[in-house]
Amino acid sequence: MKIFQIVFLVVLVVPFLEIYLLLQVGGLIGVVPTIFLVVLTAVMGTALLRQQGLATWQRFQQSMAQGTIPAYEIIEGPIILVGGALLLTPGFITDLLGFACLVPSLRRRIAQYLLENHLLQAAGFQRTAKPKDVLEGKFRRDE
Repeated sequence: MKIFQIVFLVVLVVPFLEIYLLLQVGGLIGVVPTIFLVVLTAVMGTALLRQQGLATWQRFQQSMAQGTIPAYEIIEGPIILVGGALLLTPGFITDLLGFACLVPSLRRRIAQYLLENHLLQAAGFQRTAKPKDVLEGKFRRDE
């Protein structure tokens, strides 16, 4: 399946799942508590978004000041933005995914996965194993 087909299916299926889950939770605990829960997750997500965004920005600035490449911070920035957008979207599934994007340890794993697997391949780098019959060393020609 192509990436656009997958995105299309996700955009089509997730709202139906969200509505179903909201109706189920609303039937269990009531309408007002469900609305309160959705608003509470949005408020908590906004606070967490601000906190994690500032922390990532500070790590980015520290890395730049030290002269190192802030690779993880560059990857974590968009993950934080996606997490914030998911948290502001009403629903429990998107809230769960949004919180996963904003928890530092989970976000670091997502960034590491993207950096090591997908982004290197998209940039044209391929992971190749070294053959077993190759000797590494220095070469010097005596004349």
